Parts: sequence; structure tokens; C-alpha cells
Amino acid sequence: MTAVENATFDFEVFFHERYDRITRVVARVVRDPARAEEIAVEAFWKLWLNRRAQGEQAAGWVYRTAVRLALDELRRSARRSRSEKAADSAAAALNPEQIRAGDQEREQVRQTLAGLDSRAAELLLLRSHGLSYGEVAAALNLNPASVGTLIARAQQAFRKEYVKQYGQPNE
Repeated sequence: MTAVENATFDFEVFFHERYDRITRVVARVVRDPARAEEIAVEAFWKLWLNRRAQGEQAAGWVYRTAVRLALDELRRSARRSRSEKAADSAAAALNPEQIRAGDQEREQVRQTLAGLDSRAAELLLLRSHGLSYGEVAAALNLNPASVGTLIARAQQAFRKEYVKQYGQPNE
């Protein structure tokens, strides 16, 4: 990026245009709106510090960074949950009658995403939040022509990981 391109990048305008959408994407992953705001701010802070990422590729860069931070948070949470369950398995046992089917399914999806490699999880999350193939390609620095194939592979990996963790889905 040249000094002229960097000088035309208005971080404040960029932040106000993108913050709400990035926070919503992160909130869908971490299920905590307050934590999602913190993660979104952290992603923007990293963008602020990384002058080379500012410019035309800033949107993709900040989406990718936010999704990776959210996935890291999800993985930390999953590890913490497993540790707590191991420490007190009796208290951690859940009564299936108390859990709505929708909540259980969403949790299984989150756990399955946590078991995928980062690239596959990022592809699925970005696409599921309404980003076009072009936006996904920009966010992950991919060739737009390969996004469809990569998403199909990520979906296949998701299905395989889901079956590995939970067995065949009930349909």
C-alpha cells in the first residue's frame, strides 16, 4: 500500500460503517453480545495497529480477524466447559427435558465448528452470515472462483465432524 492510499483510509468512517455488522457476526458465534462487542473492538484495534491492512482489503481483513478471534473464544469456552464437566460431572449433567431442541442443535453446531480447521469454520460462518462469494473471497484472501468449491468442502467437513461427534442427525 502506498502512502497516498494509506492517507485516504478514514479509520473512523470505516469503523462506524462496519462495527455493527461485525459485532452481529461475532455474537452469533460466541452467544454473548457483550463479549462480541469486545471481540469486535479487538479486531478493529488490530486493524488500527496494522497499517498495511488498511485500505481496499481492510473489510476482508477485519472480518477475517473478528471471525478468528470469535472462533478462538469459542474454543476457549469449549475447553473451559470440558474442564468444568470433568471436575464436577454430576453437576454438569444436563436434563434433556430442560433443554429445548433448538438450543441443543445450536450448541452442537458451535461444537462442531470448534472441531473444524480454522479455514473451513471461517468459510461457513462468513457465508452463513450473508456474505457473498466475493465478500468471502476478500475476507479470506481467496480466489473468488474457488470459493464455491471451498465452501462445499467445508460443508462436507462439517457433516463429517458432526457425525463423528454426535452420530447421524435426526431428520
